[in-house]
Amino acid sequence: MIKNPILKNVLTALLVAVLGFILLNLTFVFDALYQGLVRAIIRPFSPEDIEMSVKWYPPLLHWSFVVVIGIISWFVFKSKISTFWKAVYLCVPVAVVMATIGLSLADWPIVVYALSVLFSGSFLYYFITNKKPWLYSFSVIFVSLALLLMMLTGVEI
Repeated sequence: MIKNPILKNVLTALLVAVLGFILLNLTFVFDALYQGLVRAIIRPFSPEDIEMSVKWYPPLLHWSFVVVIGIISWFVFKSKISTFWKAVYLCVPVAVVMATIGLSLADWPIVVYALSVLFSGSFLYYFITNKKPWLYSFSVIFVSLALLLMMLTGVEI
């Protein structure tokens, strides 16, 4: 369709970024629905103030969502869908893990930055050494820079 390879790559990267951003927003909606469903199932069997009295309950809800995203990710990356769609989807697990790092260690920003760099760097190292398509590295860099910009400007998720 597009003959110029540079233009094609730029447009592909732009499309991955836009679709990845849309998918991230849908993921946060899915998270809210998931946690609401779990709360609705558990509510009849729990104390009224479980959210306030049991300090590990809210993080457990979030971590269980991380596991759900991990399982979905495993199926997505084992599937035969195109590299483009896998790169779009890669925005989701990268953002979920990095947001989880930020939420879990919010009191220690230096640790958050260090672990985020380690996480992103590990992904990039894996993609480069295993000669994975460049769109995967682009997705990791895009999400990492977007979340870094959000942290530096004080945007809350």
